[in-house]
Amino acid sequence: MKIISYNVNGIRAAIKKGMLDWLQSANPDVICIQETKAQQDQVDAEVIKSAGYPYQYWFSAQKKGYSGVAIFCKQEPNHIEYGTGIETMDFEGRNIRVDFDEVSVMSMYLPSGTNKLRLDFKFNYMDEIQEYLNNLNKEIPNLVICGDYNICHEAIDIHNPKMKGVSGFLPEERAWISNFIDTGFIDSFRHLNKEPHHYSWWSYRANSRANNKGWRIDYNMVSAPLKENISRAFILPDAKHSDHCPIGLELQF
Repeated sequence: MKIISYNVNGIRAAIKKGMLDWLQSANPDVICIQETKAQQDQVDAEVIKSAGYPYQYWFSAQKKGYSGVAIFCKQEPNHIEYGTGIETMDFEGRNIRVDFDEVSVMSMYLPSGTNKLRLDFKFNYMDEIQEYLNNLNKEIPNLVICGDYNICHEAIDIHNPKMKGVSGFLPEERAWISNFIDTGFIDSFRHLNKEPHHYSWWSYRANSRANNKGWRIDYNMVSAPLKENISRAFILPDAKHSDHCPIGLELQF
């Protein structure tokens, strides 16, 4: 199974930039989208279907043009879970999950901590989603939690490790990722790739992408029982429909 996660920073804009042609070429079995910034009826389902994805599931924010997640699949899943049932996070459309026989795949979009109010919201989300996933993992041991976590884990994951006072690389955020992994998840990319200078997001400022001054804040986290199934994990920086790039995972069953 080939899974790709992609924060598209507005799916309508990404489609205009050729995202669906790229998607056909990349050809994942499942693609997890974050930051759709759209309601389902604002996007032509037929053009996504024509790219090879007849099964399209959306969980949009109540606020139009904001946040939102989606998952597109080649094959029909057994079950779709919209949101988490936790009201404090679900109104922003940050979680959707599809369940297959061998694995369940979630598209997750953690908040960014752009100011004090949003940072408090982010920390609350982090606490609540961790508890939710701890319980979910008891029920469904084979989980892949894809998405934009808005956190760099280690110094190797950011072009300038001195940025310790900036949300996304705060000690508390980094510790949360460490704890997340310690609860039984594997950072699939780092599991197979130890080299520096691999990033998934670049600021639009100061020609950051051309100079590869980026952050690795997107992850395909794989639950421990699937460790031996991880055959490939990769980042696709040449896909340029967003300020993020897609990240991929292949599981062999």
